[in-house]
Amino acid sequence: MITALAPYLDSENDPISRELLLRGIELKYGYDFTQYAATTMRRRIDLLIKHFHVKNPIEALNILLQSRSAFDEAVQILTVGTTEMFRDPGFFRSLRETVVPLLRTFPSLKVWCAGCSTGEELFSVAILLKEEGLFEKTTIFATDVNQKALKSARDGIFSTADMKLNIRNYQLSGGTGTFHSYYNADYNLVKMDASLTKNVIFSGHNLATDGVFAEFQLILCRNVLIYFDRELQDRALNLLRGSLTQRGVLGLGARETLHRTGVDEDFEVVDERWRVYQRHSITSRELSRQKRGARG
Repeated sequence: MITALAPYLDSENDPISRELLLRGIELKYGYDFTQYAATTMRRRIDLLIKHFHVKNPIEALNILLQSRSAFDEAVQILTVGTTEMFRDPGFFRSLRETVVPLLRTFPSLKVWCAGCSTGEELFSVAILLKEEGLFEKTTIFATDVNQKALKSARDGIFSTADMKLNIRNYQLSGGTGTFHSYYNADYNLVKMDASLTKNVIFSGHNLATDGVFAEFQLILCRNVLIYFDRELQDRALNLLRGSLTQRGVLGLGARETLHRTGVDEDFEVVDERWRVYQRHSITSRELSRQKRGARG
């Protein structure tokens, strides 16, 4: 039946065929991409069509339904992200200066790198915590929906071509050591020091469908929400809020904010420029009651 539909649909990438592709993926494999931002998903489905050398999303779906390995390839395309170590150095400098003092007050730490992709942010956080003397009491959870990206993060192998930018970012972020001491170079590749992942748990997790699995003092979910539509953003933010301890800290990407969202009353701003927020030690309902009492 799907094959019979193909001739009646736009040969490139129309809304109906995109919807059928995403619904087919959800029904077959349980991955829900239907609430990703429309413009982002259109671009990624264009890449998918070119990758499989087909004319439209319906023909691509035929391939995915018949082959798990083809679907695994599709996930890499639909969730591909760009990242670098210490991306937005000012954010990591803010963590050092404003968040680390708070983290020192906890007897132990759980940190969640949500949507960790190929691991650049994970290693950035691990290095920061090591330099601040917090790494030994920390368990880091690195999660992503993309299993291939997660394997890359676990392997910790990167191109030497990326190191110049990574080193620059590290220095601008307030790094206190020498960046090259955290990896070993071999020809055109570098491997991050194994000590940086000894306290890391790697796991698949989908912000679109999965739930709370632990309670954290620090969550980084940076440059992930921009790919979601508003409904999915709200779901993800509620999940992140529910995963934070009282006084826990949430870090978002430069183009993401809690302003005018359904969870903003549960947080106070730590650093608006770098999108760092702390969860209140009381609930938003209790906070509203106090505000009403103060006005009355």
